[in-house]
Amino acid sequence: MTKANQRAKNYEAHLRSAGVRMTKQRLAILRVLAETDTHPDANEIFHMAFAVDPSISLSTVYRTMRILEERGAIQRHAFDDGRARFEHADGEHHDHLIDVDTGKVIEFRSEKIERLQAEIAAELGYDIVRHKLELYGRSKPSKEAVGRGKRRAS
Repeated sequence: MTKANQRAKNYEAHLRSAGVRMTKQRLAILRVLAETDTHPDANEIFHMAFAVDPSISLSTVYRTMRILEERGAIQRHAFDDGRARFEHADGEHHDHLIDVDTGKVIEFRSEKIERLQAEIAAELGYDIVRHKLELYGRSKPSKEAVGRGKRRAS
């Protein structure tokens, strides 16, 4: 079974345990969500699912995402763009770098950062229970692009 299929089955189990009726619209939403490796917002999920089943409503997407979040199956992120974005909760801990120009979300993990956070917490008399780190940045121009820009300015 593929990872996407396993995720979809997991999401379905979460909804069923919440007493939610499994409709073809909800199954389409779960499939779309399970197959994405990005951080889509509800509108993006809606548009992808609508392409599969035009009878899907945005309110069904919102209700489904809310239940999955409450059940711990997905995580909601509120990056600076003001949109609630979602990702699978079945992966390892990671942090995010958000490109302020494009909105692209890059996942990364740094053992140095993890050690430093634990060290700082210990110095202050705490154990870390959970954390999230969001970095906002702008892509640096490549050296070739910088060189071309300097030649043009001459």
